[in-house]
Amino acid sequence: MRKYQLLTIFAFSVLLQSSLATAQEAKPTEKKASQPTQAELEKNFSAHLSGSALVGQFSINGQATDKPARAERYELESVTKLRDNYWVFLARIKYGKNDVKIPITLQVLWAGDTPMISMTDITIPGMGTFTARVMFHGDRYAGTWQHGKVGGHMWGMIDKSEKPKDEK
Repeated sequence: MRKYQLLTIFAFSVLLQSSLATAQEAKPTEKKASQPTQAELEKNFSAHLSGSALVGQFSINGQATDKPARAERYELESVTKLRDNYWVFLARIKYGKNDVKIPITLQVLWAGDTPMISMTDITIPGMGTFTARVMFHGDRYAGTWQHGKVGGHMWGMIDKSEKPKDEK
């Protein structure tokens, strides 16, 4: 019995030392590089999206999975902060037979350094009413969308080229 007690005490002491060593390693020994301020994040967001295009695909919930995702493209002439969490996106939207350039005021929320568009029941003239949540990270975007009873997912890349490839 004494042998098992010694093994238990030994195992416990090894775990305790390991835990203490890990806790000490977790303490920062050097000061981290400073995180960007909210103003810097917003300035970078505006610069990154202005003059870009969101080029990707979208899916439709309930659609057969053997069908490929459909292509989408949203050209963003400018993205500027209006006030508080509201931003104006001057966008060219091609949807069905429609091809319009329109300013859209959208709410942009932040999860740390990650911006997300929160669009709820926004009516775009001639196109309908939409709800979407779109997150941006690096050169990618991803989110969900809803148009009436139809909805799905969207994802793609942020393209900084000046004009669509078919217009160059």
